[in-house]
Amino acid sequence: MMVWQPDAEALRGRVALVAGATRGAGRGIAAALGEAGATVICTGRSSRTATLQSDYDRPETIEETAELVDSLGGVGVPLPVDHLDRAQVCALADRLRADHGHLDILVDDIWGAEILKGPPARWHTPIWKHDLDDGLRILRLGVETHLITSHFLLPLLIDRAGGLVVEVTDGTTSYNAAHYRISAFYGLAKVSVNRLAFDLGHELAPYGCTAVSLTPGWLRSEMMLDNWGVTEDTWRDALQPDRADGRPTAPDAFAESESPRYVGRAVAALAADPGRARWNQLSATSVQLAREYGFTDLDGRCPDSWA
Repeated sequence: MMVWQPDAEALRGRVALVAGATRGAGRGIAAALGEAGATVICTGRSSRTATLQSDYDRPETIEETAELVDSLGGVGVPLPVDHLDRAQVCALADRLRADHGHLDILVDDIWGAEILKGPPARWHTPIWKHDLDDGLRILRLGVETHLITSHFLLPLLIDRAGGLVVEVTDGTTSYNAAHYRISAFYGLAKVSVNRLAFDLGHELAPYGCTAVSLTPGWLRSEMMLDNWGVTEDTWRDALQPDRADGRPTAPDAFAESESPRYVGRAVAALAADPGRARWNQLSATSVQLAREYGFTDLDGRCPDSWA
């Protein structure tokens, strides 16, 4: 049986920007674009050199992500940016124009509200009991950042046909339309990103460019792995009953969780597809694109937590 392998030249010469590349899906997407040979600008607030304030007290940095891109065959470029700061994003656009002249792929994975979302015990809090400042901060981090980024960076993408915009969210358009998502604030943020991709697709189509909203499944992000006390190499231990470390056993559905590289390979596959315009304005999952394009997760599987 042949094992799927990325094409190291599929995106050679393409310039991509992953906004929110520090960790989680953003890091996985940057890595997968690197696997395909792209030059990947990795933006975020967590940096070895900058003094920007992240909403997380986490060790991951954009420099680590850029080094991972390099190690996989691409070219990683770390640039510290707070995507809520208009002046910083405008300066980012000027830097990209001077250094590269054009942007082929824009991935907007900015989130930053995982702590504000709260643990499961705080989910389903009605809006009149939800902390208002926290809720509005969720919307700023999860929606306003995407709008600011699109406003300043899309002029770099529309100057030639073929550009791709990927808006990363949680849940497809149809799923989010039919399900309550944790809180009114969280649900609105995730639905808004789906809608933004639809509207951007309408605005980009005359320029020969494509916009898609994309959702991973149950993602084994750094934070998720920490929650279960495992690593990417040992994640299956979380499913074991009577764990030696005394931690609770993960639900059976965790067996269908996916690494961040899986959704990253979905982005790389879209970017490498000359017929990507057929996805314009659509909402897709990582597993849906895996079945379409034939890629796999790091372990050779095609997990489907949405099932």
